[in-house]
Amino acid sequence: MRRTLYLAAGFAALGLGAVGVVLPLLPTVPFMILAAFCFARSSPALEARLLNHRHFGVHIRRWRERGAISRRGKHAALTAFAISAAIGLIFSPFPWSLIPLAAALIGGSWIWTRPEADGEER
Repeated sequence: MRRTLYLAAGFAALGLGAVGVVLPLLPTVPFMILAAFCFARSSPALEARLLNHRHFGVHIRRWRERGAISRRGKHAALTAFAISAAIGLIFSPFPWSLIPLAAALIGGSWIWTRPEADGEER
């Protein structure tokens, strides 16, 4: 039962990551990292496919080894946070507009403090 739940969660994360490829504000790599985590507990073959993926594998391995995020990934995440916070400030009434701003500040601060991955190898 537990293995089935991890497998389902892995496929859900994989699906959200796939949607993130085409939607600019939805992150892709964090969902792939989550999918790899779930597949590690349910399907070693699917985990291996993600770890060997030419685009996502290196990011997953860096995260697992050092909790590292590439500089490009940090910039993309922080830009998305800033855009989301700005949209919230413009279109939400006060005090609700402070929620996306707080989320951006908290999430962005956490991302900023993660170790930076060396280079952009593929």
